Amino acid sequence: MALQLGDIAPDFSADTTQGPIQFHDWAGDSWVILFSHPKDFTPVCTTELGLTGKLKDEFAQRNAKAIALSVDSVEDHKAWSSDIEETQGTAVNFPIIADPQRSVANLYGMIHPKASDTLTVRSLFVIDPNKKVRLTITYPASTGRNFNEVLRVLDSLQLTDREKLATPGNWQPGDEAIIVPAVSDEQARELFPQGFKTIKPYLRTVQPK
Repeated sequence: MALQLGDIAPDFSADTTQGPIQFHDWAGDSWVILFSHPKDFTPVCTTELGLTGKLKDEFAQRNAKAIALSVDSVEDHKAWSSDIEETQGTAVNFPIIADPQRSVANLYGMIHPKASDTLTVRSLFVIDPNKKVRLTITYPASTGRNFNEVLRVLDSLQLTDREKLATPGNWQPGDEAIIVPAVSDEQARELFPQGFKTIKPYLRTVQPK
């Protein structure tokens, strides 16, 4: 059965380009972006890992860190990292998991046999500091991910964890958010002294603190 939102992300041990890890220990109290790419030395994956390297500071501002995975070896990962730095203008400053036996890929459901029975699809998991899966996204091999969307979701998750809010479609940091229906108007006045707008009884918007 595929991992579902709210599940505890499975722990595992693995070799990476930054040495062996025990996943939960490595994650610590950070948010984690765990993502798979189909294969080293391929064009779309090269751009994705370059983008991830460039976002290290953005992730750090959100108490988050990235870790990638494919079924290739540590040696291949390291050799490919030189190509990524050369072509994308950034170092691979995060670990890449070597999973030649596909043990982690199978644990996380990253291999979809009808797409490929040997290579991982583009799976991405956002995992919170309690090790709970908070987001899953799956792309086909032919489509590179939008990592700005991953940052946006992190911002939304962290905001809605802090406050009794939800974020509307196309929300961006700084936009108004939505007061969750479980909060009464009386509670909302206490929680949001800055004031809020009632568009419908079930649709109330507020500028987050």
